[in-house]
Amino acid sequence: MGDNSRIKVGVIGVGALGRHHARLYNLSENADVVGIYDLSPETANRVGEEFGLKVFADPLELAKECEALSVAVPATKHNESTIPLLEMGKHVLVEKPLAASVEEAAAMVRKAREHQVVFAVGHVERFNPAMDFLEKYAANTRFIEAHRLACYPPPRPGSYRRGTEVSVVLDLMIHDIDLVLRMVDSEVERFDAVGIPVLSKTEDIVSVRIKFKNGSCANMTASRVSQEPQRRFRVFQENCYISMDYGKHFGMVLKRNRVGLARKDINLDEKNALAAELEDFIDAIKRTRTTGVVQQPKVPGEQGLEALTLAVAIQSEIRRYNDFYGFKFASPGVSEIDG
Repeated sequence: MGDNSRIKVGVIGVGALGRHHARLYNLSENADVVGIYDLSPETANRVGEEFGLKVFADPLELAKECEALSVAVPATKHNESTIPLLEMGKHVLVEKPLAASVEEAAAMVRKAREHQVVFAVGHVERFNPAMDFLEKYAANTRFIEAHRLACYPPPRPGSYRRGTEVSVVLDLMIHDIDLVLRMVDSEVERFDAVGIPVLSKTEDIVSVRIKFKNGSCANMTASRVSQEPQRRFRVFQENCYISMDYGKHFGMVLKRNRVGLARKDINLDEKNALAAELEDFIDAIKRTRTTGVVQQPKVPGEQGLEALTLAVAIQSEIRRYNDFYGFKFASPGVSEIDG
């Protein structure tokens, strides 16, 4: 820890995803991992032993020794876990969704601005090599079709199955909502959405069609009860069709030319999107150090709030629709806890 150019970081929540934050920070040449914290001492001790990291019994004691922290706790705990860190003047990266409600997320963004800290949101697909390519061709996007399908998460004794504390809209679809908002530079005009709970007490499968004020349109489907995982994103432009498979890291471009249609297959370089996200966060902190002015990460809190606002509106429309037709399910944020 003698290198002052390194950022002293900590990780709060080292479950399925937070464990990888700890692992990748530990591998980074730009970070020194001060330690980790988890509500479960057993989980914290296991990860601490695995990577040779100090385990803290109190998250605020960990934060006192850090310049920056990742927060990877359940979404319903993001607000209460993050606000104290921001009030301490710490730079923070929060996993998606930014919070379980728009009100909580907005409060977090205001607090980050008030304390002039770097505030990033873990929309990791923005660092996927497929998105690196798509961002270059965002102009003139007219139609997007996204499918994000996953298997039902395994049980976690004494806790929610991972992600099921919120709807699949906030759990999985929010990735594609964020990507669509980046690809289509226009305000939402209207949308139609349907979804139902299947195995949990929140929506497990959802479909939505969004129309934008510039005439563009997006269809998105998200499911966490699929037998075959899939992450595909297809973009239709005025003279071009682009298909990307996030999971398989390959894509295809079909473009009209003078003699007909030309196809180009794209072999995307493999990269660890989460590692790239963490390095982007660290880089923003270093630039903030140098300039004395807060430098934005690739996915700042404001963009996380924008995606969450649309996601919550979609979720609300689904519940209004289900209530109208008499399909009843539990209140937001409620899901089964495995015994």
